[in-house]
Amino acid sequence: MTAWIDHFLFGLYPYICLAVFFIGSWLRFDRDQYTWKSDSSQLLRTGSLRWASNLFHVGVLFLFFGHFVGMLTPHVLYDYVITAHDKQLLAMVSGGIAGLMAFVGVTLLLHRRLTDARIRATSKTSDIALLWIFWVQLALGLATIPLSAQHLDGSMMMRLAEWGQRIVTFRSGAVEMLAGAGWVFKAHLFLGMTVFLIFPFTRLVHVWSGFGTLAYVLRPYQLVRARRLNVPPGQNEPRRSL
Repeated sequence: MTAWIDHFLFGLYPYICLAVFFIGSWLRFDRDQYTWKSDSSQLLRTGSLRWASNLFHVGVLFLFFGHFVGMLTPHVLYDYVITAHDKQLLAMVSGGIAGLMAFVGVTLLLHRRLTDARIRATSKTSDIALLWIFWVQLALGLATIPLSAQHLDGSMMMRLAEWGQRIVTFRSGAVEMLAGAGWVFKAHLFLGMTVFLIFPFTRLVHVWSGFGTLAYVLRPYQLVRARRLNVPPGQNEPRRSL
């Protein structure tokens, strides 16, 4: 029974999450673009938002790209530059700092959303649930650090990375790579995949818009005509604005 559950959660579930992630994001953009936004509550109360948001976003972005590069880069590509032992130490220190930043940030964001009456009234269930998911996920990630310290030879890190590489390259034997991994590692992986599963149905879709930032900066000006009352014809000249 346990083997079947592991096969589903870490062999099939990743593909379900990725399929929903890509197809769901495309369908939402195609059919419901008016909901494609971050739904920021900054106008309701700034307060601690600046610190909370910056800590959370900086920490999470570092963790995302750190996991992406660390797990999906084959060991042979960095073997001559850094050993598995040193790579794990680097991941533990940098990931610990970034994880702590993100954890403090999401805690402040969660407290703000739950205790401010106006923000709570305008919050969706998915907004609060998403913050709780990130809170638990970051707590699990921080909990893996002392466990990783018990495997400083890099063996566990290499097995987790091999699992990720086999999943994205559709190779067999991915589930077997997690043999011996503790429940904290598995829970961290499962919740991380779940974030991709719920991504298209939450405010997280605005992350995709970040890839369009360069296009937004480089796009041509829009011509906007000012609406003025009692202005003679010919004096309402077009203005350039972003």
